[in-house]
Amino acid sequence: MKPDYKNWVPKSMVAGLFAGTAAAFGLFLVLGATGLVLHGTARLICALILGAGTLVLLFFAIWMLILHRTFDYNGKRKLSKTIIDGTAAHVTLPEGGVGLDVGCGSGALTIACAKRNPNAEMVGCDIWSGAYKAEFSKKRCEANAAAEGVRNTYFQEGNAIRLPFEDETFDAVTSNYVYHNIAGRDKQKLLLETLRVLKKGGVFAIHDLMSPARYGDMSAFVRRLELAGYRDVRLIDTTDGTFMGKTEAKWLGLDGSTLLVGQK
Repeated sequence: MKPDYKNWVPKSMVAGLFAGTAAAFGLFLVLGATGLVLHGTARLICALILGAGTLVLLFFAIWMLILHRTFDYNGKRKLSKTIIDGTAAHVTLPEGGVGLDVGCGSGALTIACAKRNPNAEMVGCDIWSGAYKAEFSKKRCEANAAAEGVRNTYFQEGNAIRLPFEDETFDAVTSNYVYHNIAGRDKQKLLLETLRVLKKGGVFAIHDLMSPARYGDMSAFVRRLELAGYRDVRLIDTTDGTFMGKTEAKWLGLDGSTLLVGQK
């Protein structure tokens, strides 16, 4: 049995876009190109609208297919694995310690951290709902851990907006591409909520699209943490070749990818 971490761009999304492209092209042929149904100005307008719609859908379908292949754990690029392993490398737990992965999805980061810290435990939490509900679930996380032969993991439901844990519960906290998906929330407040459950002396490694438009002034946020007593706080640009290059990040929609690391 092999683990199945799924894909950040699901096959169903790619298939749906190609199906939509085929449907739009079919309508273009019937209503715009052949003249079987419409004539004159009406036919011309339909031809222009449906032709343009077909091209737009085809562009997004091809783009999503490229993204799907780039992120595929079993593909050639395996970018998802590169990002997961690179983030996990910043998570170090003491013997008998417990770490938290916020928004664990299919369990990839939780399991990677657990494998790096075999004498500690990792907890993965997620709401497992929304657009990824069909792909990611607690059951899939548990199946992936079993497939990897990892026993030091535990998965439970938990919302990043208000984590179901007491203050200073964990020896490390981590997350990967989660907070930017939470619409209408102050991203820096979400970070503080995650850091709330981190023990004094614990480490954190949070990877996300930390562009100013989403996160505001992160340099000021780092200074805020330092004034509060946090140590070795750094912002690592992961589009500088750490995980990917800047050009690749732009066409993948991952511009602004940054790791926030440090110790409480």
